Amino acid sequence: MVKKTSDPGALFEKCPGCGHSIYSKELQENLMICPKCDYYFRLNSRQRISMLSDEGTFSEFDRKVMTADPLEFHDKVPYTDRVERYKKKTKQSEAITAGYAKMGGHDIVLCALDFSFMGGSMGSVVGEKVCLAAERAIEKRCPIILVSSSGGARMQEGILSLMQMAKTAAAVSRLSKEKIPYFSVMCDPTSGGVSASFAMIGDVNISEPNALIAFAGLRVIKETIKEDLPPGFQRAEFLLKHGMLDMVVEREDLRPTLITLLGFFKKSRAFLR
Repeated sequence: MVKKTSDPGALFEKCPGCGHSIYSKELQENLMICPKCDYYFRLNSRQRISMLSDEGTFSEFDRKVMTADPLEFHDKVPYTDRVERYKKKTKQSEAITAGYAKMGGHDIVLCALDFSFMGGSMGSVVGEKVCLAAERAIEKRCPIILVSSSGGARMQEGILSLMQMAKTAAAVSRLSKEKIPYFSVMCDPTSGGVSASFAMIGDVNISEPNALIAFAGLRVIKETIKEDLPPGFQRAEFLLKHGMLDMVVEREDLRPTLITLLGFFKKSRAFLR
């Protein structure tokens, strides 16, 4: 069960999909899915972890890895001030939360990006935490599950942010060499540098229904290739049909599906040896 809404003090939530007002408790009990139109509300990293892990088993690591400001970036406000605002707003230290957990009794490393923290953007800290999580999974010889929800690279960090694409992709490739299973779960939205790096190279790539999964925006692509694009080509179902995803899984089925996969890979002689 998801324990908190986007506004914990709200009695009702308005569905962006159909416009209905939904009693917050009913929405929480329905895993933050609109009972009227099946619209999927976005979940923050803590909600994801609560939904997927065995109760009371999650232990966060690397929380003290903090964002620096090597470019001394300043737009409407200094970058450091912007980060502090999001820390206070989300009660999170960064756009990713990572730690050890159990899922169906299986030991795992579990990571979740948080779109409510600067659009889940990947800066140096997010990239570093993904790499550290991969290293810990190798050290512990346990699978890693990484849940993505991101707008892409964090532009306030410039080239340092873009470098995280290569860095995280290299870290994930080590998992394969070490025979550690890596399950990538993509949620709405997964885009930009995150989709173009670690999110799309899991041993099993999974998505929630109708999730936006893309690198560039629809208008940018259309203007670049000068062609009309097929309807829904950036949605999970289109990607599944064209071989970019292995599964599209309903939210209520996500945890049991992952537990089944963990059991399958654990029995396989090809992994975790």
